[in-house]
Amino acid sequence: MARPNRKEEIFKTALSLMRVHGYRNTSMRDIAGALNMEAPSLYNHISSKEDLLWQTCTRIAGAFEKGIAEVNDIYFNAQEKLGMAIRSHIQVLTHDLDASYVFVHEWRHLQGDLRDALIVRRDRYEAAFREILAQGESEGVFVDSDNKFALLTILSSLNWVVEWYRPDGDMSPSQIANQLTEFILNGLNKHHNYVR
Repeated sequence: MARPNRKEEIFKTALSLMRVHGYRNTSMRDIAGALNMEAPSLYNHISSKEDLLWQTCTRIAGAFEKGIAEVNDIYFNAQEKLGMAIRSHIQVLTHDLDASYVFVHEWRHLQGDLRDALIVRRDRYEAAFREILAQGESEGVFVDSDNKFALLTILSSLNWVVEWYRPDGDMSPSQIANQLTEFILNGLNKHHNYVR
């Protein structure tokens, strides 16, 4: 297995610290100390702590966007699309747990144009999910509901995975995605008889 380069090591260490201590309570000095580096040496690899957060958020956002775009490009019914979207979301979250945790909890520390740009991307991602919910209603398989509330409930359930998922735990990402898909689709289904 290839050894990560120095920038990758910095990101991995920084995100691990931020997951434990939070963005505000993790300093560049803390990151440097954990890597046995001098703090000024970090600036050869990243311009600031916010730059590290921004790069992390854009990487995770890009993975989410790629997944939902692939789902909505496929001409399946809404139940199948929503199941695929849930599986894609869980796959992204569990691929790099530290990065995902920081993305979910710490993105609000971005400032100005960076924060605004990420909010635009978040809103676009949520709109793609709502499109699936609307399709399900038009197909007569999902209950008519407040799509915004339904979406917030779904994404909150999915994002909560970063709080408790462990790679060495009892459930694989695929098993988690399957159970969440079944639970969510049973809640949305007009006839309450969704079967995997």
